[in-house]
Order: sequence, then C-alpha cells, then structure tokens
Amino acid sequence: MALVAPRPLLGAVLLLFVSAAWGSAFPLMKDLIARMPVADLLAERYGVAALVLLALRPRCLRGLTEDTWRAGLVLGLLFGVGQTAQAVALHDLPSSVSGFAVGSYVVITPVLGLALLGTRVSGRVWAAAALALFAMAVFALSRGTGGAVSLSALAVTLLSAVLYAVHTLVLGASAGARRDAYAVTVIQLGTIAVMTGLLAVPDGLTLPETPVDWAVLGHLSIVACALGFLARSYGQVHVPPVPAAVILSTQPLWVTALAVVVHGEPLTAGVFLGGGLTALAVLLVVLPREAFRPGRWGRGPAPSR
Repeated sequence: MALVAPRPLLGAVLLLFVSAAWGSAFPLMKDLIARMPVADLLAERYGVAALVLLALRPRCLRGLTEDTWRAGLVLGLLFGVGQTAQAVALHDLPSSVSGFAVGSYVVITPVLGLALLGTRVSGRVWAAAALALFAMAVFALSRGTGGAVSLSALAVTLLSAVLYAVHTLVLGASAGARRDAYAVTVIQLGTIAVMTGLLAVPDGLTLPETPVDWAVLGHLSIVACALGFLARSYGQVHVPPVPAAVILSTQPLWVTALAVVVHGEPLTAGVFLGGGLTALAVLLVVLPREAFRPGRWGRGPAPSR
C-alpha cells in the first residue's frame, strides 16, 4: 500500500471514534475485571479482535516487509504492557483517578517527542494539550474519587501513560505502520493476545459466565479493539502524534456522556466546564492555523470587480 496524502479532517473523525469507543469500554472493563482475571479478559478481548480482522482480510499478512512486522510487534508490546499494567492497577484505583492518570499521556507525548525525537510542537498544540489535561482533572473532580487512592497503583498507571505516549509516537513515526495500517493493526492485536495469553494459560482460561458478560466482551473485542485500533492506525496516518493524543484525550467526555445517558447521572457545572475545555482543545489542533490569525473572522476587504 502506497503512502497517502494527509487528510486531517478524516483523521480527526477516526480518532474521535476511537476515543468514543475506548471511553465506552472503560467502565465496562472496570466492571468485568471484578469477575474475571485481568490476563484472561485481555487475552480473550484482543484475541477475538485479531481473529475478526484476520477473517475479514485473511491475506493481509502476506508479503509484508520486515519494517512492518517490527512496527506491529513493538506497538503491540508497548500497548499490551501498558494495558495490562493499567488493568491490574484499576483494582486499587477509582475509575476517575485511573482515567486522569492515564490521560496525562496527552502532555507526556509532546515531552517525550521533544526529548527522544526532537519533535517540535507549536505553542497552540502545547496549549491544547494543557487544556485537555485540565479538562480531565475537571471531569475527575466532578465525578469524585470514589475511594482511597493507592500510590503504588497510581505509579503503575502513570507508567502505563508513558507507554501509551511512546506507542503514539512510534505509530506516528513508523513508515511501516503508515503504509500497512490494516496489517499493523492485526499484528498489534495478535501480539497483545499472545502476551496476555501466556499469562492466562497457567491458571486456565476463565470465560464470561452470563449473556451480559459475553455481550460486554463482544463490545470490548469488536468495537473497542478491532474497530478502535483499526480507526486509530488509519487516523494517525493523517494526524501527527501530539494532536492525535489531544483528540484521544476526549475519552472522559464520552465516559461522562455514557454515565448521563445510561445511568442518569446529573449534568453538573463541572461536566459542562470539562466538556467545553475538551472541545476547545480539539478545535485548537483540528482547525487550520489560519483560523487563529487576527482578523480571520472579521470583515474582509471588499471583493474586486
């Protein structure tokens, strides 16, 4: 597959879908790991996702370059370790605290990009990253901590945020990932499934026990993993890593929206403030630079005849 010209709007839409899919999965996973071992749930979730995508395009792994295979394996290891660490720590952290700690990767990404790759970020994008992080803090405070905070679990979750930031940078910098987005997605998912499966096999594989839990696993596997990872791989073909991290940081907004619609939680001032800040952060990275120039929205000169 040849490299394509960037289409930022398409990339932003795909990444917003990813954020919504992952945001909807967060509370579902929090609930399901209370009844299933973490490694078992992750192995089944990512294994089903990889098999679904492979079944749709069974020839997608043929003729791949070494660069593509290496990119997929590295990306799978980075995300798999981060996801496992986050899920384990979630046992000892309230969802709001875990979500905020993981979301800090929106600021970690540009810092690591500058330190490791020398990637310079505009002031507008730095402002968007800071706004996104502040919005996540507002969402976390508006939902309450919901219990004691374990410092060790918080440290593990922050490590996950660092791994997610590195994953975002590698996905954006890899030519193999940009060229063979579908194949890299399958390799990523398969790598995570194998890694977590090795942890799950010694104690036997625990399956969901109720139809509701099977439905949750189906959502986590197909919507959040198969479609979510695929949309992210294609989305980052069109959007650089740091703006991509800002767009993906809208997850708390989707989690809160789900809580309001499904569970009837009230719309508080904090929800509106967090939502407004999140929308502003996304606009800062999505709208073209010309949109922020003085006089852009003012009355322009009269057209010549």
